[in-house]
Amino acid sequence: MAYDFDLFVIGGGSAGVRCARIAAGHGARVGIAEARFWGGTCVNVGCVPKKLLVMAAEYGATAQDARGFGWEFPPPSHDWPTLLANKDREIARLNSIYRRLLDGAGATVFEAAARFVDPHTLDVGGLRVSAERIVIAVGGRPVVPDFPGGELCVISDEAFFLPERPRRVTMIGGGYIAVEFAGIFAGLGSEVDIVLRQDLPLRGFDEDLREAMAEALESEGIRLHRRCHVRAVTAEGDARRVRLDDGTEIASDLVFAAIGRIPNTDGLGLAQAGVAVNGFGAVTVDAAQRTSVPQIYAIGDVTDRLNLTPVATAEGHALADALFGPGPRQWAMDRVATAVFSSPPLATVGLTEHEAAARGPADIYLTRFTPMRHALTGRARRTLMKLVVDQQTQAVLGAHMLGDDAPEIIQGLSIAINCGATKADFDRTVGIHPTAAEEFVTLRARTRVAEGPMPAAPAETVMTPAEIGAAEAGVGG
Repeated sequence: MAYDFDLFVIGGGSAGVRCARIAAGHGARVGIAEARFWGGTCVNVGCVPKKLLVMAAEYGATAQDARGFGWEFPPPSHDWPTLLANKDREIARLNSIYRRLLDGAGATVFEAAARFVDPHTLDVGGLRVSAERIVIAVGGRPVVPDFPGGELCVISDEAFFLPERPRRVTMIGGGYIAVEFAGIFAGLGSEVDIVLRQDLPLRGFDEDLREAMAEALESEGIRLHRRCHVRAVTAEGDARRVRLDDGTEIASDLVFAAIGRIPNTDGLGLAQAGVAVNGFGAVTVDAAQRTSVPQIYAIGDVTDRLNLTPVATAEGHALADALFGPGPRQWAMDRVATAVFSSPPLATVGLTEHEAAARGPADIYLTRFTPMRHALTGRARRTLMKLVVDQQTQAVLGAHMLGDDAPEIIQGLSIAINCGATKADFDRTVGIHPTAAEEFVTLRARTRVAEGPMPAAPAETVMTPAEIGAAEAGVGG
């Protein structure tokens, strides 16, 4: 049978654009459809604009820190509309680059929604097209709360377009989105409360990092309401009142629900194509990204495995190479570095202490200190660094850091860990002095030995379907 395309990609985010562009570069006839915006969540309402806002918040703290070095400035003030206008201009530029990359590669672009008619046929904005192979790369979307008054909350997609900065913000959730936006609003001058179901934020990260993050948030004046659930949100004119299950009531100008993300599979017609999904709507795939239908693939956050933009991009590139090029690229999923752009930032690569201990005894090396900069600024911002080492082989299984420049430092360490570096390799490396990064190669005294199975998670109350979806997504409280 003759098909209109060798490959059709549904979704113009990081995974879909990379897959389409590389496949077209290999000579395949490629079509790609995107109904909302090119570049997906990361470029438009995710990583990129979020980090621009983080940078804006850090400038205020830097201006205050400068006094410790003899600088004096008039009291700083921040103009929120100017920040958003400049952010929008940069996002529009990046958005257009994604479209130009596809055009330059020779892909046929459809600015429309696509849904399955059958395993080889799609309805794309009312037009029927056929493809020998189809890739699902539609990403995810924020979970909308279903408690009473949930409609009064904003989600992350909306937070980038607020007309003005709220004076009082309540964040619901303890995942990376909640922690990052808490730092953004607090750094720009808002009063911030965080409501989280557990004792510590950032479930799934190393426990030492989680404890250090809670301490850092509170040192920035952010109030943590631990082991709490929201019972209701009510309106009081333009203001909001958040009622918690422990009886606490929080007066707020903005309630931001950051309770997780779920795969964006609604309306795709997956049943018509026979594509299987799990109980949370994520497309199930094998190691080669194949779905339950051999010629249909899924990549990126829609599979809900490791929801990171670089992973989505790598999956798209690897799939295009496997189908039309020299063969797939390989990487270790348990050694992918990631960062939380909080204040201060956090970054990690490899296994946590508990994960390593479940495999066998692990040597733990840990240090906490005040960075040189803050010896003069007086700011209560400490750095934590940690190495997790296999006791038998002495391979470094994980590196974790909270503190200034953590993402930049861990990116370099991730190369070493992916290459199988041992603790002896770290020990014989001469550091750059004076830097924070040199501490990773001067950790000589073992802090403790971790061994045994990971302890069971603390019991929680029964969750709503939305909360269950958030927990599965790995980014909720």
